[in-house]
Amino acid sequence: MTATLAQMAVEVLTTADGRAKTALGHRHAAAWRAARAAGTPLPLGQAQPPARPARPAAPALLAPRDMPRRRPGTLAGRIALLHAVAHIELNAVDLHWDIIARFTDTKMPMGFYDDWVKAADEEARHFNLICDCLEALGSHYGALPAHAGMWRAAEDTAGDLPGRLAVVPMVLEARGLDVTPGMIEIFRKAGDTRAQEALSAIYAEEVAHVAYGSKWFHFLCGRQDTDPKEMFHDLLRRYFHGALKPPFNEEKRAEAGIPPDFYWPLAEQTAQRPRG
Repeated sequence: MTATLAQMAVEVLTTADGRAKTALGHRHAAAWRAARAAGTPLPLGQAQPPARPARPAAPALLAPRDMPRRRPGTLAGRIALLHAVAHIELNAVDLHWDIIARFTDTKMPMGFYDDWVKAADEEARHFNLICDCLEALGSHYGALPAHAGMWRAAEDTAGDLPGRLAVVPMVLEARGLDVTPGMIEIFRKAGDTRAQEALSAIYAEEVAHVAYGSKWFHFLCGRQDTDPKEMFHDLLRRYFHGALKPPFNEEKRAEAGIPPDFYWPLAEQTAQRPRG
């Protein structure tokens, strides 16, 4: 029997090892593309994704306050930075397969699935690029602790597709557009060409991932006859537990379809919140 796209997504989500997870994701993405190109798309189907994706025994997952601080100007600091990026990319692989499996009960155009399969496939490549960089420096993914809260956005928005699109690609991935140029500069100054090129490749492709989020968020707002900016602000107040902090990469955010009036008002409200 032909596997459905939802079943393939769950298979990726329930694979623990990072390299095995990404290899499986590559195979499933290739199968989806081949079927689409042949005019015989795989059925979407329905499947129950796990509340949390399978994870390897390492890295140890720590609360943000317990994460060790390292200076990026040192080799140990650059390894820690790459390890954090690898962890983010592995979570992104799961987030994109999860949105495919979790929301098949919401009728969406086939282009929605094309976009997120492509994004998941690219995130898998990003994870492997950064793992290669770590190994070139004598380390590996799992050698250091990692942030335990990366999956919270997925849990909070498990029943809300517009909320998922607002928080994950339009906030969390958009933050990557803000900070990655600085990371590229750190590795350029260190003379680490491999890491510099890997991060540059990731940066170039992440704009499209944020744009997928914006495109389908606006699509759903149009379907519901809802103002996108107002809905975005409402969803972030409901689901996003962090802070929107400048500086913002306004050029790349605009390229991805997120204008300043989406995020600056929330950043200003964050700054005005009373402490305590």
